[in-house]
Amino acid sequence: MVLRFEIEAHTLKYKKPATTSRGVLNERKLWILKAFDVNTPAVIGCGECGIIPALSPEDIDGFDKEISRLVEKLNHNQKIEQEELQKYPAFRFAYETALLDLKNGGKKMIFENPYSLGLEGIKINGLVWMAEIEEMLNEAKAKLQAGFDCIKFKIGTFDFDKECRLIEQIRKTANSSLLQIRLDANGAFPVSDALKMLKELKRFEIHSIEQPIAKGQWEEMEELCAKSPVSIALDEELIGIDIEKEGEKMLKKIRPQWIILKPSLVGGLRVSEQWITLAEKYQIGWWATSALESNIGLNAIAQWVASKNTRIHQGLGTGHLYTNNFNPETKIIDGNLWKVIRE
Repeated sequence: MVLRFEIEAHTLKYKKPATTSRGVLNERKLWILKAFDVNTPAVIGCGECGIIPALSPEDIDGFDKEISRLVEKLNHNQKIEQEELQKYPAFRFAYETALLDLKNGGKKMIFENPYSLGLEGIKINGLVWMAEIEEMLNEAKAKLQAGFDCIKFKIGTFDFDKECRLIEQIRKTANSSLLQIRLDANGAFPVSDALKMLKELKRFEIHSIEQPIAKGQWEEMEELCAKSPVSIALDEELIGIDIEKEGEKMLKKIRPQWIILKPSLVGGLRVSEQWITLAEKYQIGWWATSALESNIGLNAIAQWVASKNTRIHQGLGTGHLYTNNFNPETKIIDGNLWKVIRE
């Protein structure tokens, strides 16, 4: 087998601006890495390398030239060192998944399991994006009507009291036996007020909150994880960490209740599995979340998650955000993600 690689740049347009605590996103830049054997060029494996501004390590000037350089190295059979791949987790994710797709015939079958065969769905949370409070309330109610029994709110932009009132209204609609509520603060809570805010959230019976304070504050996060009445999940904290050198040190120090795995941000599927091994060592739970991938990347992550046989709600409901996405590989039915099966 003589492998060759090609790269295609794409810009996806959001159906409506996606608001986060880091700003408003109107489009997403990505590259599709294609892998093929020169002897059977019609069989192509595809992987996605995408960027989230101010979050992805690849969000640097000149990355379009850098990704072309990496592809050239592959085409000249030059090894890309682990240190170099560590700098570009989204590229590593694309490279891994393109090869897996190619190995399985270039049919978007990354892992064969009941999910990828269309026999089982994956439980997912319904994501409520930041918006005006009334709009968020209406979107949450729509998620409930659509069959979701787990809803995730992105918070940290508005006045905290207003956000609490929003959660209170939803909790009055459905108690904790009917609805699991997750929160994602994206590091927006001030360190000085974080514990007080977490204690205030306790009355809403919150399942967990992702990254209440900004990453890199291990001492402060350790204290929050020890004292918070709401379970804490590390998210951004995992991005940019060399798992071989600092992964275990960080988890052993902070001792969160959960970690969130975003393969295209933490370094691909192999690194994600290393995080799972470490998490299990310290009795830390985990789930996976897509990082605004197109249908190509989401398809790969969903099939990988399904191979882990986990029953925890996953964060994989971001496949319908764009006006110009690739062919759909997933569909959502009653709060579950299903693989689209074509004849």
